[in-house]
Amino acid sequence: MGFKFCWCWPCALLLRGQDFVYDQQSATSEPRPMGVETPIQTQQPIGQSFVPNLSSIGFIRFYLDDQTANGVGATVVLNLWSGSIGSGTLLASTDPIFIPHGFFDYSNFFFSTPVILTPSSTYYLQAFIQSGDNDNNMRTGELPGSAYPNGTAFISSVASPGIDLWFREGVVVPEPSTALLALFGIAGLCLHRNKFNRH
Repeated sequence: MGFKFCWCWPCALLLRGQDFVYDQQSATSEPRPMGVETPIQTQQPIGQSFVPNLSSIGFIRFYLDDQTANGVGATVVLNLWSGSIGSGTLLASTDPIFIPHGFFDYSNFFFSTPVILTPSSTYYLQAFIQSGDNDNNMRTGELPGSAYPNGTAFISSVASPGIDLWFREGVVVPEPSTALLALFGIAGLCLHRNKFNRH
């Protein structure tokens, strides 16, 4: 009796999917990075190279730290480059995020629309301060050792083999609308009711 009623609930759960699909990442866990924290402003261009498997990128998750007691904070973007960091082709910039003073955590930076990539090609993400803190307090976390095999950190535009910045990148999988999930639920109830009425 319950087969037709139950089939739609797994479908509805599958439709919810996963919010984020990670492609490349220098670490899968999110403790505070245990390596050196490098100033962003004086080390420009500073960032990380990576080689995607996916054909687009929708977000970058990145570690930032601003704990010096000046109470200012900063507005930060991540730039995406091909060719080389800072002097190649600027493909896109994420939407800016204001990072308040005292922050030390991970933030999701989103591109307004997914950026098309060529799998197996090298790309570069660059952390950049748009406005705010001018005291060199905003920092990013380095991971000790060569944690990520498909790229390396770039500090002052120079590759730093054996060092990676903490990052994760990938695509966003939108959740279905509430209305769509409700329709699946109603369909299941109707099937169940029809089955019940025939007995």
